[in-house]
Amino acid sequence: MERIENKVKNQMKASNNIDYPNFDQMWSSIQQDELKVAGDEPVVLRPRKRKRFALVAGLSVALMATPVYAALNYDWSSMLSHREGIQSALEQGLGQTIEQSVTKEGVTLTVHTAFIDENRTVLLYSLKPETSQNITDIDFKLIGLKDSKGNFVEGNYRGKWNEELGEYQGYFETDWVGEGQTTDIEFIMENIQFISNKKQSISYNPNDATTQVFPIQKDGVGSVTLQSFEPAEGKVLLKSDVTFMDTEMPYKRVEFEAINDVGETVKQVTGTSSSYLDGGANISQIFKSNTLREEGTKFQLSYDHILESKESTWNINMNLFKKQLENASFKQVLDIPMGNVPNTKIHEMKVTPTQVRLNITQEDYYTLPFREYQLDVGGTLLKGYSMGEGQDLRFEVVGLDAASLANKPITLVAKHRIDGFYGDENDKPIHLTDISEKHQTTTSSIAGYPISWTYYLKDNNLYVETLSSDPMFEGVDRTYYLDGKEQILGEPEFYDESNKSMDVYENFDKKELDIYIYSYGINKPNGELRIPLKSGK
Repeated sequence: MERIENKVKNQMKASNNIDYPNFDQMWSSIQQDELKVAGDEPVVLRPRKRKRFALVAGLSVALMATPVYAALNYDWSSMLSHREGIQSALEQGLGQTIEQSVTKEGVTLTVHTAFIDENRTVLLYSLKPETSQNITDIDFKLIGLKDSKGNFVEGNYRGKWNEELGEYQGYFETDWVGEGQTTDIEFIMENIQFISNKKQSISYNPNDATTQVFPIQKDGVGSVTLQSFEPAEGKVLLKSDVTFMDTEMPYKRVEFEAINDVGETVKQVTGTSSSYLDGGANISQIFKSNTLREEGTKFQLSYDHILESKESTWNINMNLFKKQLENASFKQVLDIPMGNVPNTKIHEMKVTPTQVRLNITQEDYYTLPFREYQLDVGGTLLKGYSMGEGQDLRFEVVGLDAASLANKPITLVAKHRIDGFYGDENDKPIHLTDISEKHQTTTSSIAGYPISWTYYLKDNNLYVETLSSDPMFEGVDRTYYLDGKEQILGEPEFYDESNKSMDVYENFDKKELDIYIYSYGINKPNGELRIPLKSGK
């Protein structure tokens, strides 16, 4: 076996086109930045829009007005559940009050509060339409900032419809920070869409393991193809391939729902996983098998559709200043080696009243191998998450007086290590024989860890499942076979915490196959790293 960082280092010498292994599924819990709403319902983080910015001249004027609701009169807590540092600063009265509004096409955009420091710029905003009947969400074709030089600045955003107030509350966040103490920016929102949710009954049969297809043909949804798998005893994985008939809403939210005999929605084992392709979506959901088979259970497709579009541009000009948050901010160059993570250093620490950010530098590509990150700040633990391929570790400041951070000792704590490895073509392949729709099993081992393989055909696709009885084996991340000298990689379809995974090879027509492990992980739940960053005063 070969450590991933060594192999990638060699590949970098030979080629600029490196196919890195994808450990995102294996290390999903490292992503502390997953967006959720109240009740822990997952929310799809809308991808940044790549549309070129076009400035549309309008007749509207941004009005300095006394708002009906100020930022503190809103409950932002669920909105900022993964931006607790902003919520904490808001409760302390920090942040720059903006309270500027613009109304066009019967929709009022208000920017309530801004936070700008050395780490990020965050705006809290709301959208209020004249009428809110049947609206459950709002989307936009474009959202972002325009700096004083006319450059368009992208970012991440999250929002939630407030049914009680009849308006949409959200935040916009970007790593962009203006130069100097003050900066002029323009907040821009383009082509607003009012979204409603619809339900369509489908005649899904939970006792039928074959592929089931349901035509919808309305509200922009073409059809739904449902496949079922058994990832573990007593559980069923439902994969929904949904086709869309229009391109107006390419990230349409779609879910399969089961309703029991008393009208309650059947709970899923895990949250919904969604991926979007041109003209459709792939949805994965896991349920307990018995809940779907109970008598009286009905099934439906829940999906979003556009009620109305407002083809216009809303823009608000603002002057932002750093002084308020800068007074309790500092940065420090560290260049501290990150323990036994090869060729990796903690280069710099930036501390602001809302967030501590550690910048990571590496000589070679290496995924940070820990699931959990904390900062111990004088005995107070701040939860962290990684961003940008592990180039940053970020910690929201909660429960601390920001001004006191400069005087407290700070230690980085990294827990639950998972090391990733490549397989080797010199390893003995796993030979699959008599490939058919019948589920068949075989066994192998790698690095001393036993692996059970299950393989079968379904709808002309080959499915390969792996599972290890050793909990210290994190799982097979991906498999491949050789077509001549070319590696044909399987597409990951499923991964769970029990280290079971499933790859699919589409349009497969062979009866036998030698298959190899492309990459895998080894689990070290007690692996912990403590690195002092700063002593106290």
